[in-house]
Amino acid sequence: MKLAEKQYERNNLAFSIRTAEEKDAASLSNLRLQIDGETENMDREKGEAFLDEAAFKKVIDEDTIANNSLFLVAETAGRLVGFSRCEGGALKRTTHRAEFGICVLKEFWGCGIGTLLLKSTIEWADSIPLKKLSLSVLETNQKAISMYTKHGFEVEGILKNDKRLADGRFYSTIVMGRHHNIESKMI
Repeated sequence: MKLAEKQYERNNLAFSIRTAEEKDAASLSNLRLQIDGETENMDREKGEAFLDEAAFKKVIDEDTIANNSLFLVAETAGRLVGFSRCEGGALKRTTHRAEFGICVLKEFWGCGIGTLLLKSTIEWADSIPLKKLSLSVLETNQKAISMYTKHGFEVEGILKNDKRLADGRFYSTIVMGRHHNIESKMI
């Protein structure tokens, strides 16, 4: 799906958030690789599950066609500095929900890019309306957990000892969800 481009200025940084396009594929490949090497908050280590330009073009094309998927990029001065992806379910029983994630270059942390990517996704999800957004976040990423909670996400579960980081220790993954006008039947 596509959204209109929006311009922002935060902390003396001018940037835009827009839907990813095929022309972004090579930059996204490099960006993802760099981000994976800057933090252990991602699922991957640098170079793991590498997506090249062709793979990103395919993802962008699929997300543009799907009614319940959205791929956004954050750009400043012609440079991609972050992205978010919301991948909707393909099966009838899961088309009401989507998995969501955000990545921002470390040098741009604290500029509000992640928050605006999140807000843009929530606005989109509420407008279609997507009934549920879900995400996974490492227990040590307290800034992200706080941001998600502030925007209506709730802890739905904890995957104990889910990831082993560079220090050799195991850490838990927190599963969070945000529901929009949904009735649930608890067993």
